[in-house]
Amino acid sequence: MEQEVVRTFDLCPDGVRIVVPWDTIAVGASVFVPCINAYKAIDEFEGIASSRGWYIDARICINKGKYGVRIWRVM
Repeated sequence: MEQEVVRTFDLCPDGVRIVVPWDTIAVGASVFVPCINAYKAIDEFEGIASSRGWYIDARICINKGKYGVRIWRVM
């Protein structure tokens, strides 16, 4: 099985690469990231958001039966 390369702006809280379409996330938009290690996902997202000058709000939740994190761009 071939391992994918995790890039600077990808999330990888559980060891699985998650590609987020950063350029399409407007203020007020949210993204759900299904994962087990929710706190690591939030930390990774905060680092990326900070590098872009964004402010975010994050909530650990269950969405359509999947555990993860919903993250909103607030500024």
